[in-house]
Amino acid sequence: MIDKIKETVAFIQNIYPQQPVAAIILGSGLTSFTSGMVIEKEIPYKDIPHFPLSTVKGHSGKLIFGILGGKKVVVMAGRFHFYEGYSAQDVVFPIRVMKFLGVETILISNAAGGINTGFKVGDLMIIKDHISLFIVNPLIGKNTDAFGPRFPDMSEPYKKDLIAKAKLIAATAGIDIKEGVYCGVSGPTFETKAEYKFLQIAGGDAVGMSTVQEVIVAVHMGMAVFAISVITDLGIREEDNIITHEEVLQAAQEAEPKLTHIFTQLVASL
Repeated sequence: MIDKIKETVAFIQNIYPQQPVAAIILGSGLTSFTSGMVIEKEIPYKDIPHFPLSTVKGHSGKLIFGILGGKKVVVMAGRFHFYEGYSAQDVVFPIRVMKFLGVETILISNAAGGINTGFKVGDLMIIKDHISLFIVNPLIGKNTDAFGPRFPDMSEPYKKDLIAKAKLIAATAGIDIKEGVYCGVSGPTFETKAEYKFLQIAGGDAVGMSTVQEVIVAVHMGMAVFAISVITDLGIREEDNIITHEEVLQAAQEAEPKLTHIFTQLVASL
């Protein structure tokens, strides 16, 4: 694994030798985020050694390097999911690459289903904690000490200082923002009514098919993590629970300007 990472990093650094301050992972439907960047280099995933490929609509599949908020960043326009058939190690491979590129802070976004009955479609939810009992832990197997400890502490997976900064940024801009617990599931099916209810009882405010594995590995490697969910559908509701991926993408796109502002100002504060 280390040899693969080093080969991938060497390839990327040959194309873009500068060190990003932060990495940003874009969730489903967040396709216009980079319009506010000064783009310096784009590398399609298909050209990067050992990199998986995005297979889901709404994920363009490239690394984008440039300037956001006055800082050097690398953006993953498209992520990888366990439900695509990738192993947990494949899903988190880019996170390990980011760390070896020198990235110390990672900002993550995702599209999520609302469990909290106080949420509505289009809300932004800062993830303050997560429940990872329903996914395959990417650290299963022999531990590589060069990556991190065998038993990483997960008492603060999402950095409180970054959360406080984001709240202030949102308040200053007049952006209503929620905060809650994210439940990670494997997908690709949307949850049944009973599953939504179960996750609500378990303490979840939103549910999605990404993020948790990436966060576990980022914490394992000593990176500071901040994450936001765009609430793109509601699981706890009275009417029929018929949810389509197209509706999820549309809701994410409509919320994108608010998320872009928060991420841009958060990067500027680093």
